[in-house]
Amino acid sequence: MLKSLLGAWALSACSTEETQAVEAHLTDCAPCAGEALRLRDAVALLHPEDSLDLNPRLRGRVLEGALDRRPARIPIPAWAEPFDAETARLDALLRDMADDEWRAPVRLRWFEGYRMRVRTVTVAEVIGHLMAVDGLTAGALGMVDPLVEAGIAGEEGRSVGRLGPLGRTEAYWRSSVTQGGPLVRGPWREQTHALVRGASLVDRSLAGRPVQGLDLPLRDAFLDRAFECWVHACDIAEAVDYPHKPPEGGHLHQLVELAARMLPFVLADRRRAGMAAPPKRFSAAGAPNRTLHLEVEGSGGGDWFIPLDSPDGSGSADGAVAHVALDGVEFCQLVAGHVSPLDAAAGAEGDPEAIRDVLFATASMSRL
Repeated sequence: MLKSLLGAWALSACSTEETQAVEAHLTDCAPCAGEALRLRDAVALLHPEDSLDLNPRLRGRVLEGALDRRPARIPIPAWAEPFDAETARLDALLRDMADDEWRAPVRLRWFEGYRMRVRTVTVAEVIGHLMAVDGLTAGALGMVDPLVEAGIAGEEGRSVGRLGPLGRTEAYWRSSVTQGGPLVRGPWREQTHALVRGASLVDRSLAGRPVQGLDLPLRDAFLDRAFECWVHACDIAEAVDYPHKPPEGGHLHQLVELAARMLPFVLADRRRAGMAAPPKRFSAAGAPNRTLHLEVEGSGGGDWFIPLDSPDGSGSADGAVAHVALDGVEFCQLVAGHVSPLDAAAGAEGDPEAIRDVLFATASMSRL
């Protein structure tokens, strides 16, 4: 009788009384115990284990459903939504991190001039870096600078309030705050929440206020910080051997669009530094330029027409002299300096000089 219940027991289909009877029998009957183990292994093959991790898009769907029922009195502006989502996803990755994982080596990669740069730091130091640079955006919202509050100073006693992202990061890393992961996660998390609240409360007319140190208006600074949070979350996930998916399509599109808008100005900066070919035409502001058609494929993608001769010029399909096609995540990896510009040229055709200059300009948007 009990032997006939082994199949149901392996499928967890027995009643409580039957389960107790079968398990009591298995302690005394070696043949049935062996058969039970074989059946349980077979069931495991039929039903592969699902990941215990929550779908990263679940948070967004729950919030969307809740807001459909009861709209937020003070909604988060669209330009701050990617930052809210990416900081929440990174915080979820950090939540259960063990002490030794906080000390895991993380390879930070970026592009400088014509070559890739690499620096190895700990997970805790990456979070400290994010908090230090986020402090620039906090200052634009009138919030307390976390580095000033912690009494951290730059080299030779310089005020961190006057330093850019790299100087602030180095000052933070020289301090002793980053030695313990939980000690840095808490302040970083509180600051991200405060930034989202600040963005929600800021007057709409002030979204174009420049953020000192990032050289971006406030709305774009939030997208910049969302992008860096995602990139470094991927760096951390790679270090601790844990998957981290890209942002959802609408947010990824905003990040790609910011990079595409910045490209003409970055290209002009490289040209002034002698690292890009001179313009082929000189035209007035707003006039048609030679154009590179940037096609970003997949979720979050789109088409952008990058003016090549002047950042103040206009690009158009009719003026296109080159075409570059990249997947959305691959394009963002190039912006982050994680992909070589030469490797990214596989999906390109047209003027090779224009293609090379734009790909190198894209990679040079990266920084530590």
